[in-house]
Amino acid sequence: MLIADPIELEIFKSLFHSIAEEMGAALNRTAFSPNINERRDYSCAVFDAAGEAIAMGDHMPVHLGSMPMSVRAAIDALFLAPGDVAMLNDPFCGGTHLPDITLVAPVFVRKQKSEARPARLRPVKSAKDGSQLQPVFWKPDFFVASRAHHADIGGAYAGSMGPCREIYQEGLRIPPVHIVKHGELQRDVLALLLNNVRTPQEREGDLNAQLAACHTGAERLRQLCGRYSLPRVQRAAAELLDYSENMMRAFLRRVPRGVYRAEDFLDDDGVSHNPVKIQVAIHVDGDVPRRPSGKHRPVVKVDFTGSDAQVEGSINAVEAITYSACFYVFRCLLAEDVPATAGLMRPVRVVAPSGTVVNAHPPAAVAGGNVETSQRIVDVLLRALAQAIPERIPAGSSGTMNNLTIGGIDPRNGHPFAYYETIAGGMGARPGKDGVSAVHTHMTNSWNTPVEALEYAYPFRVTEYSIRRSTEAAERSPHANVYRGGKGIVREIELLTDADVTVLADRRKRGPYGLGGAADGEPGKTQIVRRDGSREELPGKVSRRLRRGERIRIESPGGGSLVCRK
Repeated sequence: MLIADPIELEIFKSLFHSIAEEMGAALNRTAFSPNINERRDYSCAVFDAAGEAIAMGDHMPVHLGSMPMSVRAAIDALFLAPGDVAMLNDPFCGGTHLPDITLVAPVFVRKQKSEARPARLRPVKSAKDGSQLQPVFWKPDFFVASRAHHADIGGAYAGSMGPCREIYQEGLRIPPVHIVKHGELQRDVLALLLNNVRTPQEREGDLNAQLAACHTGAERLRQLCGRYSLPRVQRAAAELLDYSENMMRAFLRRVPRGVYRAEDFLDDDGVSHNPVKIQVAIHVDGDVPRRPSGKHRPVVKVDFTGSDAQVEGSINAVEAITYSACFYVFRCLLAEDVPATAGLMRPVRVVAPSGTVVNAHPPAAVAGGNVETSQRIVDVLLRALAQAIPERIPAGSSGTMNNLTIGGIDPRNGHPFAYYETIAGGMGARPGKDGVSAVHTHMTNSWNTPVEALEYAYPFRVTEYSIRRSTEAAERSPHANVYRGGKGIVREIELLTDADVTVLADRRKRGPYGLGGAADGEPGKTQIVRRDGSREELPGKVSRRLRRGERIRIESPGGGSLVCRK
């Protein structure tokens, strides 16, 4: 077996990564909505011919770890010829939740016999006729994909993030379909989508931005192959997959063998008041000899058996989300310069029992699974790993994305609007360091919407935006070093028109956990501030109609503290 040249490997790692980053830059520059061009709620990635991720942009972890399932769903469902682009958002077919629309484009480097027709026909067996002709396209050399959170995808609630009880209430569900075929935009598919959303012009602009991102990625891959040759580039991609796998295995060999268990709870599902349990057992078995096929067996099994059954509310996570959270956690255990490829998860087996809150099946509502349950899955994984490698693991971070959506009619132009925002919180204390305040953590990596951009785009006024004053104090001991969790954020918005306000948040009843006997983080709080100054406390998952002059106030949770024994 040839040993990869480490210098060439590093060069190609940077080249592939730069393509994913440039795709993100193109999407960011050309998008219409503040949610994408200001908050940067999008992700882009590059895949090999088999649909394995070989590079990811520095974008949203919750998108990136699950995106390969969307690529696989598109490959399995459609013939993707030159000039084609697939679109999907179905959470039960590789997606995450309905607002996240993914575009998948094949990249053909080798010259095709025909760009509009199948390259050849092959006979395939049919149960009725014995055989029939099936079109076979040249196999794409790569794939590129862009995913963006659209501020509205229809459904019962403006912003498509409401407290629904089944997925049909959450918005338009799109299986893998062609949005572009042979280079031509499929106007009928686009019209079907735009006629089912509240802000069609904004949605069309954002979809065009995603198409531009995919086009950018495809062109850069062709240029890369033109410079270095297709075989060399494909060999480098395969070597990067193996290198990522080897780096993960090398790290896992240093983790003490054993079974590490933890559990944590979501406050409720927004329908009942019962907490929702997520439970994990991480089995670290150590490395094992190669099989006759030359492949390693997994070193680690991540088993979510014991987690609660899927619930009536919208916090159910699909399998792609659970896998994405595991990908994120194990990626964070490695050095920053290790390439984020599909090879990282080859030593890790994820067991997510079907029908549970970590692997729900239709018609479960799933909008909150992507944003809230994903965070709690990360919390549970880190809590379990803290038993094995405490020197690497932080205390619990805010544990919620504090999703805020507001929709109504803009009095300035008479058009519907849909605003979506996630609000940062406190980071958990780290071994040897305090947590960072007012920062997005774990599965979210978005920015905020600047006050100026928000007030320009929507009929709102921001009356307060500040770091929250914490009332919690970490326990002190003469025999320990105590590090404090970061503080949350106060975000208060006054409405300048009547509007529907929806909050999908967690960590309202119990704060993020501390480690080593240190204090938990401060729970979050949601309030309506009336025009007379009176306040109404709201649950974490709620939708209300607010009148002009009223304010929605969100105080996000702080991070847990941590004790390092001397």
